[in-house]
Amino acid sequence: MFGYPMRKTDEDSAGGGARPARPKVGVVLGAGAARGWAHIGALQELAALGLVPDIVVGSSVGAVVGGCFAAGRLAALESFARALTKRRVFSLMDVSFSGGGLIGGDRLRARLEESMGSINIEDLPIRFAGVATEIGTGHEIWLKRGRLVEAMRASYALPGVFEPVRLGGRWLIDGAIVNPVPISVARALGADKVIALNITSDGFGRGTAIQDPHHGTQSQTPEPAPSAPRSGGVIDGLRRGAGLFRRQMVSEGPGAPGIASVMVDAFNITQDRIMRSRLAGDPPDVLVTLRVGKIGLFEFHRADELIAIGREAVRKASDELREHVELSRVRAPE
Repeated sequence: MFGYPMRKTDEDSAGGGARPARPKVGVVLGAGAARGWAHIGALQELAALGLVPDIVVGSSVGAVVGGCFAAGRLAALESFARALTKRRVFSLMDVSFSGGGLIGGDRLRARLEESMGSINIEDLPIRFAGVATEIGTGHEIWLKRGRLVEAMRASYALPGVFEPVRLGGRWLIDGAIVNPVPISVARALGADKVIALNITSDGFGRGTAIQDPHHGTQSQTPEPAPSAPRSGGVIDGLRRGAGLFRRQMVSEGPGAPGIASVMVDAFNITQDRIMRSRLAGDPPDVLVTLRVGKIGLFEFHRADELIAIGREAVRKASDELREHVELSRVRAPE
């Protein structure tokens, strides 16, 4: 099980006297679907440096990794992530035709409950909050109490993919829609210093306006997107379509983008633009960028690479961390 470094207290037991309260440190874990496995390595490296956050906040997959960390279950999550293969990822996607998403999420919930049990957020040794979005109002919902597993599920409920989660009389979906890197939440919970772990890929830059889409390209006739077979009945067609959707999420194929690719990419672009805007308006004290290259949103089977990326990103940022966080909180590596 993941072991936390010893916490410092505000009472200097060696000298027997009180000392000034140290600044509270908050760690914020950004959204990123499968790429969020990089947060595991980043948190492990922060611990290796001797940093123990007082507050952990996450959005989407950041809420999953952050919640596991706060509950002392990071090692269990790492083992689960490293064991995933394409086939195992596929097996966790239970198709649903009755809810608000193509994946019911019961299998994932069962795995989370198996590991986390009935842990409540308010009972965690580290203060934690997940972020979700309310359907219908667009409210940003801070999940600070109640069952940890349900907070995780609500925070990662990608629209159209996972079914919404009902909590406190509200229907909730992915928190990345309103706050992909929830720095504001960490500050509101009392963090004096905020370290943000932001996931970025090679797929998106700052974006620009292209006035002529044909300039510098050759005119090509796009390949038609695959369609569901007409024979076999409506239910069989839906099942085949759902199977195609799941395969596209795990591994993209050649030709024109299918519905899964279009929907997830649109969400990713929107999240990227919101993230840039919010970081500009409310920057953290330290921004650690986890550059995941071209690893896809649903390539959960690439945990080994992603965890290594997270560790390396924090190593590179260690000098900047020491500049902003008390040396008693971050020790130099031996």
